[in-house]
Amino acid sequence: MPEHVSRQHSPRGQTVIRHRAHVRSPRPVVLLAEELSPATVEALGWDVDIRRVDGADRAALLPALAEADAVLVRSATRMDREAINAAPRLKVIARAGVGLDNVDIPAATEAGVLVANAPTSNITSAAEMAVGLLLAVARNIPQADAALKTGAWQRSRWSGVELAGKVLGVVGLGRIGSLVAQRMAAFGMDVAAYDPYVTAAGAAAVGVRLLSLDELLAQADFLTVHLPRTPETTGLIGFEALRKVKPTVRIVNAARGGIVDENELYAALKEGRVAGAGLDVYAAEPCTESPLFGLDNVVVTPHLGASTDEAQEKAGIAAAHSVRLALAGDHVPDGVNVQGGPVPDAVRPWLPLTERLGQVFTRAVGGVPAQLEIQLHGEIAELDAGVLELGALKGLLETVAGGAVSHVNAPLVALERGLTSRLTTHQGGGSHRSTVTLRGIFPDGRVVTVSGTLAGVRLQEKLVEVLGHELELPLSGDLAFLRYPDRPGAVGLIGCEFADEGVNIAAMQVARDAAGTTALAGLVVDSPVPPTALGRAAASVGADQSWTVPAATARTGRTDRA
Repeated sequence: MPEHVSRQHSPRGQTVIRHRAHVRSPRPVVLLAEELSPATVEALGWDVDIRRVDGADRAALLPALAEADAVLVRSATRMDREAINAAPRLKVIARAGVGLDNVDIPAATEAGVLVANAPTSNITSAAEMAVGLLLAVARNIPQADAALKTGAWQRSRWSGVELAGKVLGVVGLGRIGSLVAQRMAAFGMDVAAYDPYVTAAGAAAVGVRLLSLDELLAQADFLTVHLPRTPETTGLIGFEALRKVKPTVRIVNAARGGIVDENELYAALKEGRVAGAGLDVYAAEPCTESPLFGLDNVVVTPHLGASTDEAQEKAGIAAAHSVRLALAGDHVPDGVNVQGGPVPDAVRPWLPLTERLGQVFTRAVGGVPAQLEIQLHGEIAELDAGVLELGALKGLLETVAGGAVSHVNAPLVALERGLTSRLTTHQGGGSHRSTVTLRGIFPDGRVVTVSGTLAGVRLQEKLVEVLGHELELPLSGDLAFLRYPDRPGAVGLIGCEFADEGVNIAAMQVARDAAGTTALAGLVVDSPVPPTALGRAAASVGADQSWTVPAATARTGRTDRA
């Protein structure tokens, strides 16, 4: 049974943690599957129901996931397909760290579950660990320490080499590799790097020469690895690479185990083809036995790269921030299985508007088009707004798809339904500074458009065109639409029918088509419109089409997956 945690304030203002048996909560349930810092818990806020479980205990984890809206993990909790299927309410898996080997990302994506990590939380700690290993290998610090503590004063045995003037080869010039390069340049090292995704200009910006891998292997006096482990990078520093290095080279791997082939490294060290090595990571972890551990010229640590108080706290807080964004329905910049990347602040308010337009579109036509074009007009077209394509697909599909649709799985759901989409930009926003238009093309050639904008300093969401009718209707609350032959008295008839059913109209707009023969009434109402009221109103005005759009779901990510 998971532990349920609630917080209350004592009369003195101190936080009191009380534990009680698991109960159903109306608030989003956040499951902490591993030990996280108090700062992480605080960052989650007071409007969530925090529960704890030992994520390594499978028998406890699976039932605890049944009501979880979010789960925070480190590395011990395995969030595989079975675990994800056990969590029908789950919206986000947040890893308080960088690696995601313990999360089945394809399974999460299929289920519409966002996966987020903390990609920058440990970069300083990881870089410093690599530097520490490099210094330890160069000067035999751990070996000399161990010898002296046994009473052996062995100065000549543990003499080392200087770093100044030596060539440091950095394999992978990402965030961590760049930090290592900058730090080692301060030691007077000549820093070169191999990274096929970095330009020579980009490398020069951090004071690094860019080389091919073969050139780097041949020149390096020290080699440090900073790559993710992928099928392409596994074994990259293996038999062939270790035949190309200097016999005086010292190799450090504080990135991911398996990038440096441990068996080949052992052979090279034994044969004198490599002078030393420092390892913090291993192909299989935990690793407590290895031939490498018996070599005097090898320094080993048990995957301590992110094991600093600062890194752990940063990772937890970043994961908590991602959880809050996901539960609020916001775009999560650290999401690894959602397209779009970070969203500019100027684009963010347009995301819920575009989702809402998708809902209006689907309700208006009762189905999904074969092609969808998301047109950006005016100032919004000048911004990096690719995420709005995800928003449009989510809003369009969530009304008609079985199960929940999110920014994560919207492209997959669209593919399954044969829907293709593209985003286009256009100069000029018409009578508005910016507009978003969803233009759908159906198999029979029919074209349907729906447009919206953000108006005023408060960026109020407004519907400005639907089915060829121009209007300005707030996209707030429940909506109702009726299209009918234009005639006097129609507005009064609609109002009377709604009033008889107790439905209060908060706002109403009537727009005619270009020919002036057909009118569209758009209404914002204070409560859902009963089908009987809509049917009677449609009959009274001779409407050929009528539909409702429910109020936007409160942005807490609480819609259960089917």
